[in-house]
Amino acid sequence: MDRRTFLSSTTAAAAVSLAPAMLRAQPASGDIALDALLDRIFADGLKESPEQATQLGLDKGQNAALKSTLDDHSLAGRARALARNKKAMADIAAIDPATLSKQGKLNREVVLYSLEDRVAGPGKYGISGTIRPYAIFQQGGVYFNTPDFLNSAHTIQSKDDAESYLARLDAFATALDQDTAVQQHDAARGYVAPDFALDLTLGQMAALRGKPAAENSMVASLVKRTAAASIPGEWGPRAAAIIARHVYPALDRQMAMVRALPRRKEAGLWALPQGEAIYADALKAATTTSFSPDEVHRIGLEQVAELTGRLDAILKGQGLSQGSIGARLKAFNESPAQLYPDTADGRSALIAELNKGVRDIATRLPTAFANPPTAPLEIRAVPVEIQDGASNGYYRLAALDGSRPALYFINLKSVGDWPKWTLPSLTYHEGLPGHHLQLSIIAGLKTPLLRRLTFFSAYSEGWALYAEQVADELGAYPTAIERAGYLQSFLFRAARLVADTGIHAKRWTREQATDYFVETVGFARPRSLREIERYCTQAGQACSYKLGHNAWLRARTNAQEILGDKFDIRQFHEVLRDGAVPLTILERLVDERARAQAAA
Repeated sequence: MDRRTFLSSTTAAAAVSLAPAMLRAQPASGDIALDALLDRIFADGLKESPEQATQLGLDKGQNAALKSTLDDHSLAGRARALARNKKAMADIAAIDPATLSKQGKLNREVVLYSLEDRVAGPGKYGISGTIRPYAIFQQGGVYFNTPDFLNSAHTIQSKDDAESYLARLDAFATALDQDTAVQQHDAARGYVAPDFALDLTLGQMAALRGKPAAENSMVASLVKRTAAASIPGEWGPRAAAIIARHVYPALDRQMAMVRALPRRKEAGLWALPQGEAIYADALKAATTTSFSPDEVHRIGLEQVAELTGRLDAILKGQGLSQGSIGARLKAFNESPAQLYPDTADGRSALIAELNKGVRDIATRLPTAFANPPTAPLEIRAVPVEIQDGASNGYYRLAALDGSRPALYFINLKSVGDWPKWTLPSLTYHEGLPGHHLQLSIIAGLKTPLLRRLTFFSAYSEGWALYAEQVADELGAYPTAIERAGYLQSFLFRAARLVADTGIHAKRWTREQATDYFVETVGFARPRSLREIERYCTQAGQACSYKLGHNAWLRARTNAQEILGDKFDIRQFHEVLRDGAVPLTILERLVDERARAQAAA
């Protein structure tokens, strides 16, 4: 599951058995009622989200029928989800916090916070969300999500699984038409992605549509996996027939609709109806803070300056003293010695190096973590048909039933985006001790799944950036130039604060923001452009990384000041076992833990 949409997860009634309320330690009088309510809300939500059921491995048993369907992407589906979330908020708010244990109060507070964010987009503005306000863009829409979902999430171990795949392939056509109708509705109200995003979108749709049906990647996935599982049947011809008769015509209709959409060059949300208010809510949702765009912009500029100074010292030590930091980093990035060959073998070698890094850091974790998880992680390249618009990397949680491991996808459209000296920090961010460690810990908690799977970008992305620093403290960057790669990673995230607010609040153009990135961070222009195009269509999310990192550092510094010589980094990291929370709650939890340890 893409961590950026993790919050939308729901569960099945069968999933309640994974964490039954009766097994939770010492519940207060209201805890059992709250847990039952959270489990019911989750179970009800799953009926509306069969794709999430599959992502979590919960499309089995009494929920097996869900494996043959896709989510309802229609306007009616959006309205039902809004009504369901509003009712859930009212039901949870009705439980008196005075009847709850400390854990119960935390569960109530966190779930209410997450639901408030979820209703903001459709409830206040009549759009899908504040961070992702567009129904269709280069990284969003069923055309983008469904082929990858069918290949990487829909498991095929039996004939029934293969039949379910075909049913979903047929449903894909309906989902495309639903998305088309929603985008037409939103466009009539002024909510359309910028022109360059639409061009990228059309290019990816053309790539999906470009081959004969029998050669489509969705057909190839089914044929390959049924053969591997020794499941006889005419799977290829049947899948190709569905694509030719239903999917391609629906995709043609959607492409025609996108071509007819009104075009605008303005990159930022400021150009939309209520755009400034939407961006303020997007920043709040992404960062779980109340910082204004001006404050975020200023923080970004200050941290860019500080990190630039630190990098300057390292680069001068490597004999790179001429030109701006960005120019020097760019020159080093383009050094042939730092690049893998732009071939299939080169890409395989790059992924092998990432796997090697995961294995190495795993041996270092016990120094900083008590009982670190050992869940497997699989690293894959982003599918070719979506790599043009996809982000540079993303993580998907393992299925809860163990049927599919956690997946880390890296975009290898250009190996030039990944110089060797930058790979260690990438490994520690996406793998260990970053997203994979944090989300694996959360997956094993004994709390209701609605609470366990609630996602806050600033918490998770802030943790992953902080994890890069922990790796440094564990000696995982053996050379100065690898440390420079880690500092460039921080500079990259600080520059995001400047660029995101520049685009959406200060009316920067896409070109202006890209120029800033190239000059400041030193990434190649194609990579910088992909980053900026992502920020244009997913407002505020890019700010969650560095603001989250800042909060983790503030919390740790506070704990060290409270505990002094009693401070234990392994105990500090145990706060992960409280689950994901907004940043303000994180700092409060760390403070409470530290004061309790100091008094013990």
